[in-house]
Amino acid sequence: MRLRRIHCRLRDSVFFGRGLFAVAIAAFESPGTVTFYARRNRILGFEVTLVGMTPVDLLVVGPHPDDIEIGFAGTVAAHAAQGYRVGLCDLTRGELGSNGTPEQRGEEAEAAREVLGAAWRINLRWPDGAIAGTDPQVADVVRLIRATRPRTLALPYWDDRHPDHRGSSRVLSAAAFTAGLRRFKVEGAGEPWRPEWTCYYFINDATEPSFALDVSAFYDLKRRALACYRSQFAPADPDSVPTRLTASSFLSMVESRDALLGARTGVAYAEGVLVRDPLLRPHLMKDWRA
Repeated sequence: MRLRRIHCRLRDSVFFGRGLFAVAIAAFESPGTVTFYARRNRILGFEVTLVGMTPVDLLVVGPHPDDIEIGFAGTVAAHAAQGYRVGLCDLTRGELGSNGTPEQRGEEAEAAREVLGAAWRINLRWPDGAIAGTDPQVADVVRLIRATRPRTLALPYWDDRHPDHRGSSRVLSAAAFTAGLRRFKVEGAGEPWRPEWTCYYFINDATEPSFALDVSAFYDLKRRALACYRSQFAPADPDSVPTRLTASSFLSMVESRDALLGARTGVAYAEGVLVRDPLLRPHLMKDWRA
């Protein structure tokens, strides 16, 4: 199956293509050229990837637009403010959501990216409700990781109530490992790359975290980023319906969770992180910098 190759000049924001091949790229620090490779797939529509993107320190992946903000917006903002390059990737357009359109959610996601200070945000346009680890989906993630070469990869926690959240954690974890295999060949992909660390963040369900990140100074940015998703949390469309997200208690629950973890760790707000590997410390003193 032949790959089609498209060159695009990046500015603050670019949206090109039609139908299933439309892809949005947002806000690189300086204009540059990115090469897109796409091929037709009868299940997924167009399989899309990027080659030549500036590497990032932190790549955060979410199943739907707004998932990253619910679970990890404070962390994204904190790292961006400290000078780390942060890239965001949404797997689906959230087209099965009860409220809002994929187009609205895409605009909201870009607005949230600007609030948080991430370098760019892309959407792989996988079908909502069908994150199954197909060969094309694995190839998409391998290309993305090899193109952006993140030092740290942040993925959804694997034991979440939402099937797409569970599925994405499984698929992304496996694909991240595969991206580092030199004999795993993917057309249009770069050299093998495996992130130094894979971490997991909480969207709905949570467990005892491996550690917490102090996001107190950036919590107002998290609130502002969440407020960008008006179609999900405060829809104005007369055809909108009540959902778990539209209930006033939902955002209060998110904030309460972060405040509780903050209280347990001695700060105002904290976001939990889970890792599978043992954490190595230099000594038994509580302050690891001591």
